Amino acid sequence: MFILHQLLRKFKDDFSHSRKDEERGAWFIYTLLAVIIPFTSSKTSNLLRCLHTVFGFTHITKRRFYTFMASPKIPWERLWKTLRETIPIPLTDGRLLLALDDCINPKVGKEIFACHRFFDHAAKQNQSRYPWAQNIVAVGLLATIKGRWACLPLDFRFYHPEKAFKNGEVRLGKTILDFRTKLDQAAEMLRDIYHAYKRPLLVVADSWFGNNGLWKPLHGMLGENVHLLSRLRSNINLFDLPVAPRPKRRGRPTKYGAHLGKVSELASRYRDLASAYDVNLYGRTRQVMAFDRVVVLKTIKRSVRVVWIFRKTRWIALFSTDLSLSVEQIVQYYGARWKIEAGFKEIKQEIGSAQAQCRNPQAVVNHLNLCMMAISVTWIYAMQLDKTPKRRHAVKGRSHYAFSDVRRHIAETVISKDFCAICSYERKSIVNSVVAALLRMAA
Repeated sequence: MFILHQLLRKFKDDFSHSRKDEERGAWFIYTLLAVIIPFTSSKTSNLLRCLHTVFGFTHITKRRFYTFMASPKIPWERLWKTLRETIPIPLTDGRLLLALDDCINPKVGKEIFACHRFFDHAAKQNQSRYPWAQNIVAVGLLATIKGRWACLPLDFRFYHPEKAFKNGEVRLGKTILDFRTKLDQAAEMLRDIYHAYKRPLLVVADSWFGNNGLWKPLHGMLGENVHLLSRLRSNINLFDLPVAPRPKRRGRPTKYGAHLGKVSELASRYRDLASAYDVNLYGRTRQVMAFDRVVVLKTIKRSVRVVWIFRKTRWIALFSTDLSLSVEQIVQYYGARWKIEAGFKEIKQEIGSAQAQCRNPQAVVNHLNLCMMAISVTWIYAMQLDKTPKRRHAVKGRSHYAFSDVRRHIAETVISKDFCAICSYERKSIVNSVVAALLRMAA
């Protein structure tokens, strides 16, 4: 209980100390709690219903709350800075392990901010390949929490396609936005995170981001303080390390050694040379057959460590610009990357961001900020618990707790009588037994 109180108190202190900002700060922390607890999806109307029913804010009218949700005066920059500072153990092996990816957030209504027709490569047969949706580029911190990997969102950007700027101005309130590619947005977010922590970064991304489009600007800004871990495409050519130049030879020294072949060709050649490694992967220790070699990758003009992983008739190839990483670390870190995909599911389905149909641009930005921050606050709360949360619904092959289990733990804390005394505010400090029972069932 005191863990949650300390976290929320820090967020409230980020608001100014005027009368309106004091009220706005109190509304913010209880709205954040309304997003976290499994009352219902986080549509704005449902959040207001939760404030009325669970927390007793019966004096808040619909108009005032909708004005608050669309307010441009919520200090998101300070709030995210505070959230980063409250993470107890952000480092993994002396570095920040960051997952980078983008996702499609489908919407229904028209004139929703940042909605365009985007190609969805993961669409099913009964789904549109070009849904009306938001494209969100996000960066999350990968951390081990009570024996399992989790992804804590740290920053995000809405991606607007270039054609949207050709058709007219793209505005957020009075601010006219400039076109930024996904790679530019990713580089900007990673730069800001580095300046916030002043710690080396290891960026884990899929093959779409693992190229020179991201590496060149990122390495230009941060130098050797950033490294990239990604997956290699099968048709990429690899080269051996350059040999030492002979004395008194004319011309510049060679940058690339002999051509080794494509990634797929080398996979067939190295399959019989693979060794067994014990790796903590997807929640348990697994034996992985892998072979590694340091080569020169022409696409980013740098020496990298490539790891081929073999499983029956299939294989994948990973590369890391950090040559000091072991095979086990490369495989484990890339396996942990999947937690950002799980985080997108938590934001869109469990938290319910996909059901929100806000039209006001500032309300759209505020709502997604609340959803992202709710995920991070939930995991920070789990970090500081003395005991590991129990898994409520048993799943074969999974022994670790789930994200919903932490939300249920927070819900039980919020509906207790002592919580109202600690987080006091002018309201009806009652939670009736029916609402408490429904919350426990939903959790």
